[in-house]
Amino acid sequence: MEYFNAFWVGGILCVIAQILIDKTKLTPARILVGYVSAGVILTALGIYEPIIKYAQCGASVPLTGFGYSIAKGIEKGVNEFGLLGALTGGFTACAAGIAAAIIFGYLAALIFKGRPK
Repeated sequence: MEYFNAFWVGGILCVIAQILIDKTKLTPARILVGYVSAGVILTALGIYEPIIKYAQCGASVPLTGFGYSIAKGIEKGVNEFGLLGALTGGFTACAAGIAAAIIFGYLAALIFKGRPK
């Protein structure tokens, strides 16, 4: 049942993004930023935590989950270091994921040859 919950919650997040792409004039970059911001806002309001507990990877892997990670890192940083933690907590919480994305992106660029459209 855990897989099913992850699948349908993640699927709904993807369907919403696809509807925004198809029915609005928003660029994909703006939709991505909106998803990250929505994750931060929903976490601050206490709404996203129950969704994470219910859907697990279905809610933590999409970009809203990245916003959730940033918000939780900032919350932890503020609890540990005060105002300075508000500036550093998000970076600390997401550093491994960002580093992995950069490293794997670089490796993919070395292995595959990109072609302009």
